[in-house]
Amino acid sequence: MVQKEKTMFKKALICFIMLGLTVFAGCKNIKKENDQLTAIKERGRLIVGVKYDSKPFGYVDEKGKLQGYDIELAHLIAKQLLGNEKKVSFKQVNQHNRISRLNSGEVDMLIATMTVTPQRNNIVKFSVPYYTTGQAVMVRKTSSIRSIGELNDKKVITVLNTTGEKNLRYFAPEAIVQGYRTYEDGFKALQNKQAEAMTADEALLVGFTLDNNAFKILPQRYTNEYYAIAFRKDSSSDSLKNDIDTILLSFRKDGTLNRLKHKWIPTSFENETKMKKLLNETPRYKGKFNKI
Repeated sequence: MVQKEKTMFKKALICFIMLGLTVFAGCKNIKKENDQLTAIKERGRLIVGVKYDSKPFGYVDEKGKLQGYDIELAHLIAKQLLGNEKKVSFKQVNQHNRISRLNSGEVDMLIATMTVTPQRNNIVKFSVPYYTTGQAVMVRKTSSIRSIGELNDKKVITVLNTTGEKNLRYFAPEAIVQGYRTYEDGFKALQNKQAEAMTADEALLVGFTLDNNAFKILPQRYTNEYYAIAFRKDSSSDSLKNDIDTILLSFRKDGTLNRLKHKWIPTSFENETKMKKLLNETPRYKGKFNKI
């Protein structure tokens, strides 16, 4: 009887162990299936949300080809991540739908002139910054406006739901704000003399002045902001974010980001010192940029 009970106990123990191993393997498979980096490598292609109306970062040229700083950066990331810069697809996003398209799984990441803010940090995860910019003001060359302080009581164009809109209301609270859905629509309104100035990230304004010498950008920058790549907030993007951070850090160290800046934004006002300070204040990257 005792021997029979021992045999039954051993069988039960073996079944219990086997069941545990099955559950563990299942959990590992679920984790693997939910891991974005694994899914991207199995798919063999990166899907990136980019803007089509934000020259010189993302725009469609006269030949219908998608071009810009963000576009080239995505190709370079695909080369590092998947071994081929052509293994990337693009989906158009704008400032109104980019986060919803990211969180719905339509895109793997956003490289879309997205400024890092505390509010956005609550709903997405950001990579280390890849570009430093700041809010600036564009006016006609014949304008008498010389600083942001002179925008009060003036009609000023901005794009809705952007840091530009928020900062304009803070720095020029008496300005008559005219909000548009896209930068292109805003610039057309400025060309048609529907306002006296337009405010946005300086790098985006540079894109308009490259094609139209009737406008100028005032020298004052009244904020310092940082573009970064955005990922889904949940843990499925952890491995992907870590790999992208490593890639961006290597691009900064070997001069790739600097080359992209000079290629696409030749008159950039980027503040390299503040970029280094931001990164060196982050514990994970502390001290890595002192010699750059």
